[in-house]
Amino acid sequence: MNVGPIVLLLLFGILPLFAAAGDDGVAILNNQCKSCHNLDGPAPTTLQALRDRKGPDLFYAGSKYKSDWMIAWLQDPKRIRPAGMYYPDHIQPGPERDQIDTGGLPVHPRLDAPQARAVVAELMQRKDQQGRIRNGEYKPGSISIRMGELMFDKFRGCLACHEIEPGYGGKSGPEVYTAARRLQEDFMISYMRDPQAWDPKIFMPNRHLKESDLQKFVHYFRALSKENFE
Repeated sequence: MNVGPIVLLLLFGILPLFAAAGDDGVAILNNQCKSCHNLDGPAPTTLQALRDRKGPDLFYAGSKYKSDWMIAWLQDPKRIRPAGMYYPDHIQPGPERDQIDTGGLPVHPRLDAPQARAVVAELMQRKDQQGRIRNGEYKPGSISIRMGELMFDKFRGCLACHEIEPGYGGKSGPEVYTAARRLQEDFMISYMRDPQAWDPKIFMPNRHLKESDLQKFVHYFRALSKENFE
């Protein structure tokens, strides 16, 4: 039998299988992502486990994120939590106020386009908490940036933990000016309705928002996402 050189290399284990080499989403998750991300659940059930978390849980990524955003972000990661997952570990006193110690913050690895697409294809299958989502619950609408900011800051105090533009807002939570680009609208409503149902020990308080306010907050995040802060 006449076999080509590539086949011989594969048979003798010299040349790795292409899927395992880089475009197999499961392999990439297990080899590069599992050390920082919870791929299988459950969410942390103790404060120590919450503090030890290095990256967001991904076992329900398919119910949470938008695939196009994930593909782009994995190729060009930008920090979403200004002070990291557990912000007290990355805060130091400054001359006027506390400052972020950026030198201690981890840098997320970059993936190339085929790798990013393979990883996202796998992540979109992970919908462990899909039962908490009411599909189609968000009803598209609009709100002015001004009114949305009043709700977010003055009425509910969310600005204390979240940035609404780079450098403006709290540092302990994820910024929200790209929230509508990265997060599915129905997920945002479900999470804001009861954060602890998704993440039992998370610091975000349950504000017991009215259903109409949940819709308005998503309107606001969608409006923010259209601003050119970059």
